Amino acid sequence: MEKVVSGIRPTGNLHLGNYFGAVKSFVKMQDEYNCMFFIADWHSLTTHPKPEDIQNSCRTIMAEYLACGIDPNKAPIYVQSDVKETLELYLFLNMNAYLGELERVTTFKEKARKQPDNVNAGLLTYPTLMAADILQHRAQKVPVGKDQEQNMEMARRCARRFNNIYGVEFFPEPQNFYFADKALKVPGLDGSGKMGKSEGNCIYLRDEDKVITKKVMKAVTDMGPQTPNSQRPEIIENLFAFLQLCDDQEAYDFFDEQWNNCTLRYGDLKKHIAADLVKTIAPIREKILAFSGDTQLLDKIAREGADRARESAAATLQEVRKIIGFR
Repeated sequence: MEKVVSGIRPTGNLHLGNYFGAVKSFVKMQDEYNCMFFIADWHSLTTHPKPEDIQNSCRTIMAEYLACGIDPNKAPIYVQSDVKETLELYLFLNMNAYLGELERVTTFKEKARKQPDNVNAGLLTYPTLMAADILQHRAQKVPVGKDQEQNMEMARRCARRFNNIYGVEFFPEPQNFYFADKALKVPGLDGSGKMGKSEGNCIYLRDEDKVITKKVMKAVTDMGPQTPNSQRPEIIENLFAFLQLCDDQEAYDFFDEQWNNCTLRYGDLKKHIAADLVKTIAPIREKILAFSGDTQLLDKIAREGADRARESAAATLQEVRKIIGFR
């Protein structure tokens, strides 16, 4: 059975982009693959979170993972910092990574632009830590969003370069994994191309029904269709994307026809989308609240997941040391 590994940074609550872009796929994969899912708290240090936020955020993400349907009996869930072996492999991979290629990574350049006073070494070597997360389990597949595709290419490069330098075929080159034909991008409600915490355009899995509706009704639109069968601008195409995510083809076709004959009323479209999202999120939110109240269970699942992850990582690292030449 092929190995799959993936993680999410604990930078607050999960939003619809996380859910549709990653976690929903995780739930499907746990029955078909040998999966490991983790909470990437070391990665979060690139933005210098407060100490109290790290532990609270890890428990938050754990509760949300469980509420979305990830079963720790099928797929271990662990906290990244509980597996110290990751750091040693991270060191080895950094020794074979080059400054120029790390500086060319799009996510590094974007983060450096957004936080010019905090362009730290961890931010630069984010791709090699991500590669260590993956390669320590010798994973073959990694479910990723569109923004992580370049980092995945770096992970493959790390595996390929290690194999070439030491003349082995040890690390598989992990492949991007999508349940759809391509990486899924969940749009923001502010007219931007992607939903994200830093953009402030998210709908969270913990949001109450009224909050969801209010956010959708404030979504950016334009004057409406002026010419029959015209191409939709991006801000309107983003709204139709929610229909594809949460509703059936019949609903999409209904509003698509209204667009094409210039009778579409954005208020009606938004109300329909809001109802769809409430229907999707409400049962998840109730489970999140239930799991969040049982911190002993959350910590137990994290400990057991870390034990299984360390066993996998330690076996890999033992072989890596031999290959490199360390006793």
